[in-house]
Amino acid sequence: MLRIAVPNKGSLSGPASAMLHEAGYQQRKESKELVLVDPENEVEFFYLRPRDIAIYVSSGKLDIGITGRDLLLDSGANAEEILQLGFARSTFRYAAKPGTAKGPADFGGMTIATSYEGIVAKHLADQGIDASVVHLDGAVETAIELGVAQVIADVVETGTSLRNAGLEIVGEPILTSEAVVIRRTGADAENPQVQQFLRRLQGVLVARSYVMMDYDCRVEDLEKAVALTPGLESPTISPLHHEGWVAVRSMVEAKEAQRIMDDLYALGARAILTTAIHACRL
Repeated sequence: MLRIAVPNKGSLSGPASAMLHEAGYQQRKESKELVLVDPENEVEFFYLRPRDIAIYVSSGKLDIGITGRDLLLDSGANAEEILQLGFARSTFRYAAKPGTAKGPADFGGMTIATSYEGIVAKHLADQGIDASVVHLDGAVETAIELGVAQVIADVVETGTSLRNAGLEIVGEPILTSEAVVIRRTGADAENPQVQQFLRRLQGVLVARSYVMMDYDCRVEDLEKAVALTPGLESPTISPLHHEGWVAVRSMVEAKEAQRIMDDLYALGARAILTTAIHACRL
């Protein structure tokens, strides 16, 4: 069986399980379940702490796993990302009291508090900056107030927590992160079980990003209509019983669907509708 690590809690857990369910895999019903066997799909899921997943995968005990890019890089594990999943996006940045520093180049001799010691130490070393890094779990914003550090490095979403703590963002982002599928570095890239798993998740990603659009248009307007809805290869065109009209079916990006419907209507197309795509293979 293919052995897969899945986050057992936190912001990665729910979306990861939802995506796996959409991909046709069984998922646990109780949060206390640590292992779930899906015999029909020949997969065994292990629900682990997100921070530990890269370590388990790099050991070779598990074939692949779902975790955050930030957690993968921070672990220093011998593992690599092979598919971006598009959820749990975040930005990792430095922050400090106003006037402390303009950027990392000013961090020399300072102490930086973070829950991601591996990422920060490497970032500083890559830029030749001589600063100390102290590891803290949890709310690192208080480290500056309590005099433990002059700078913090943390995940930033809206920046509200930083502003409430009287801090400001310093410099450019250290990295951007999202949920990713990982495997051990050097593992067989052509493993058919892994490839099938990736195809299923890619199908979910496409299904979430596209809708199927159907509409009727006059033959003389077809070329202009098709230019608006080219599809992935090309749209499906079917003649209608009413002479001079055709029915068109095409996949379009969901975020553009409303605008395309407006443009088609202005062109003279009618009976325009969209339907959700639940699964696909490209």
